[in-house]
Amino acid sequence: MDVRRRPVKPLYTSKDASAGEPLKQQEVSSPKASDALPLPLYLTNGLFFTMYFSVMYFLLVRWREKIRNSIPLHVVTLSELLAMVSLIASVIYLLGFFGIGFVQSFVSRSNSDSWDIEDENTEQLIIEEDNRRGPCAAATTLGCVVPPPPVRKIAPMVPQQPAKVALSQTEKPAPMIMPALSEDDEEIIQSVVQGKTPSYSLESKLGDCMRAASIRKEALQRITGKSLEGLPLEGFDYESILGQCCEMPVGYVQIPVGIVGPLLLDGREYSVPMATTEGCLVASTNRGCKAIFVSGGADSVLLRDGMTRAPVVRFSTAKRAAELKFFVEDPLNFETLSLMFNKSSRFARLQGIQCALAGKNLYMRFSCSTGDAMGMNMVSKGVQNVLDYLQSEYPDMDVIGISGNFCSDKKPAAVNWIEGRGKSVVCEAIIKEEVVKKVLKTEVAALVELNMLKNLTGSAMAGALGGFNAHASNIVSAVYLATGQDPAQNVESSHCITMMEAVNDGKDLHVSVTMPSIEVGTVGGGTQLASQSACLNLLGVKGANRDAPGSNARLLATIVAGSVLAGELSLMSAISAGQLVKSHMKYNRSIKDISQVITSS
Repeated sequence: MDVRRRPVKPLYTSKDASAGEPLKQQEVSSPKASDALPLPLYLTNGLFFTMYFSVMYFLLVRWREKIRNSIPLHVVTLSELLAMVSLIASVIYLLGFFGIGFVQSFVSRSNSDSWDIEDENTEQLIIEEDNRRGPCAAATTLGCVVPPPPVRKIAPMVPQQPAKVALSQTEKPAPMIMPALSEDDEEIIQSVVQGKTPSYSLESKLGDCMRAASIRKEALQRITGKSLEGLPLEGFDYESILGQCCEMPVGYVQIPVGIVGPLLLDGREYSVPMATTEGCLVASTNRGCKAIFVSGGADSVLLRDGMTRAPVVRFSTAKRAAELKFFVEDPLNFETLSLMFNKSSRFARLQGIQCALAGKNLYMRFSCSTGDAMGMNMVSKGVQNVLDYLQSEYPDMDVIGISGNFCSDKKPAAVNWIEGRGKSVVCEAIIKEEVVKKVLKTEVAALVELNMLKNLTGSAMAGALGGFNAHASNIVSAVYLATGQDPAQNVESSHCITMMEAVNDGKDLHVSVTMPSIEVGTVGGGTQLASQSACLNLLGVKGANRDAPGSNARLLATIVAGSVLAGELSLMSAISAGQLVKSHMKYNRSIKDISQVITSS
């Protein structure tokens, strides 16, 4: 049924207005609630207000006297009973008076406002209704044949942006992606754009992670006015990252994965995946793997395996903080602290606690094994258990933070360089003289001299902390991205010192890398994602090792060190032979004809 509101006749005619008569609104008599009162409204209100406050004052005085005289409050006299009845009556009247007045004013205002809005938007609502019913709706509604009224297209709501510098004539804004959206999705997008629906709640409200990411992406484009055309959305399992890897996703970034190898390490061959956008990195590391392979392979040794967390606590005096330090470091108390720590996980095993005192502040660096997990969450839970126990023994201990940066996580620190964090690995190989000349295109003596002046002396001149290498972080970052590790931990995981020495009467080259804080895991975090899990499977370290817990993560750490060894060997050779710039111009520049790269190789 199509409804049209008839125009309301004006209360005053133009004739009356032109005659100079004052405009008076026609009064309509209607009964009011106050007409039923025996007294005028202002007298009635004053009476009840006075009664309310008088009774309240009387009761409060009586209750104060009862409390002072230890008389139970439930013992009520006749005067108090009458006062309570009067109080209830006055409260009922006042509530009714204000409630009725509020409802009447709200209803009258709502009626007038709704009619005003309807008067202003009647035409637009009719047009939109006719447009939904079809092109002939407007004509049939009026009972005559007329063309339908034109319908204006309403652009999506976009918040007003601040003034921007005008683009040059050659620059054009990126095209906006406008995918085909259902009416429900369009309504949700508008709600997100207008700030009514939080973007982070889309997954929980919709129950569909892919749909939530699509709606969030489109809403982001409308809010910012920027196109996300190059950011892919399809082809990713957003369910796998919900609640553990990434919040509020709008797509995923594509990083190419190259393979280097075979890397012959400890008698086994590995094809190592590297995710990178730096040209020449994979090719260079692959050349290092070749040099190691034809020389008989590399050997690795795992020196230690322990993740750390260092809370900071404070006492009122330095003496009191020192007492806790002696208690924690006492071997007689280690068994008790281990029991508290180890109950957090069946893989967490406390190895030791190293303390450092700064005034009345105490830093306790816990170290523990974590199985095949990288272990940050695991060690944090164990530390919390120990802190709860110490709080009962030292009630004046103030826990400032569960991490006091003495750990130290995601920051270059001497404590990691000296004491180690995660897996500490040393990897070595002897490269034969003919391999150095034919594969690496340089000389043994030149490599030894370059390593001394660049990696050792040059790094010392720069005040390097754990950076006595050529480019260990390049290989660490690429392997970490491919295998689902935390890329931010590349900071301490890239701590490395590269050593080169001529052996066998100066004919062959002994090269080694020592990396004290490789932080890796094969379970948890990004290791469970499909692409990263496939790369771990390629290395033979996917998931947890049930027979020997922790062995997969330790093997991955040695593979990282072996790959760094190959990368160091190749880059140092390129610098020694003066081929660094030439190689980057060859592999790090776009060439349309790929045959040029193939033939020149």
